[in-house]
Amino acid sequence: MRLFTLVLVALLAVIQYPLWLGKGGWLRVWDLDRQLSAQNRTNEKLVSRNSALEGEVHDLKQATIAIEERARYELGMMRSDEIFVQVSEPMPTSRPASSVRPTPAARLPEASVTTVSASPVSRAQSAR
Repeated sequence: MRLFTLVLVALLAVIQYPLWLGKGGWLRVWDLDRQLSAQNRTNEKLVSRNSALEGEVHDLKQATIAIEERARYELGMMRSDEIFVQVSEPMPTSRPASSVRPTPAARLPEASVTTVSASPVSRAQSAR
């Protein structure tokens, strides 16, 4: 009987070996599952990045307004039919040291740069 029990335990161990440590065993499946979940997280990040890039490409291909806005503000460009107008703050006048200074709310706004679009017809009319 003792020999029979040892044979059964040995057979059980032989059968269990491929299940736990073999090529398609539980440990290998667990490791592959962990790798799969890590790859899925990486793929989700890449999909979100790709969709953002795709939206930007679509905007640049379809919307000339976006291209024009970038050219104006980042590169300082303007159209050939526009006139460049710069409004600046008036020069401060010298005043006595005892004069009252205006409050910040009463000051003039900062100097600003604007462009005005004018057609050739309106320029010719204004030159008369």
